[in-house]
Amino acid sequence: MVELAELGLAETNGKDGKHQIWNLTPAGQKALADGNELPPRPKAGTGAKAVRAGFGPHAIAVTDTILADTDTVLGGRREYLTDWQVEVNHAIKETGLSFNTDAVLAVPTETSEVRLFELDNGTMAQARLAKEVWDYERYAGHRVCEGVRGTYPFWQRHRYTRSTTFLGLHVVLAGKAEHLLDNRLQALTAAVRGITIAVWANTLPSLKRGEPWYENGLDDPHRRRDRYREAVGR
Repeated sequence: MVELAELGLAETNGKDGKHQIWNLTPAGQKALADGNELPPRPKAGTGAKAVRAGFGPHAIAVTDTILADTDTVLGGRREYLTDWQVEVNHAIKETGLSFNTDAVLAVPTETSEVRLFELDNGTMAQARLAKEVWDYERYAGHRVCEGVRGTYPFWQRHRYTRSTTFLGLHVVLAGKAEHLLDNRLQALTAAVRGITIAVWANTLPSLKRGEPWYENGLDDPHRRRDRYREAVGR
């Protein structure tokens, strides 16, 4: 890491006890990206540490997504954005599943209390993006057994208790020329075919213009339950 720092590819970002914390500089990220080995996003992908680590464009794109969705999708409708959070962790300890959602927007409706947003700023491999989308189905499909009361979806019992349907996942693509974003949109559609949660996808330029979302999945709790039959006691 010291050698990488001398080349301007890495830098320290404080200490954890006696150990130095290292992160890539923007030049280091570009060097890895050019070599087709993309660095993972930090846990705080939209916070101050992430900006110092060179992930400022991602944070800005997330903010642009929130503003665009508020202006175009919610503009003039009866649903309103009441709150939002960035980098919200969703985890199921029993299975080891854990992932961060780029933005969670509180838009209360009769069936759902929030909307989930994933933003790819043109740096994520297509296979990794598809895996992140399928992680949401695994999260939605996990059930817990509560004795004589039966089994319940984990998310509905222990996280989003005011929702009756699983939260819609919105995937936004940014950071590249529009024709390349369209190609990535088509690849994502093919990669998530058959998914049992509601998935909408769009490019950030299209979202800003108020163009419609592409529906890539439908919420199907019955088929999801068949796919994830095993319930874990809690």
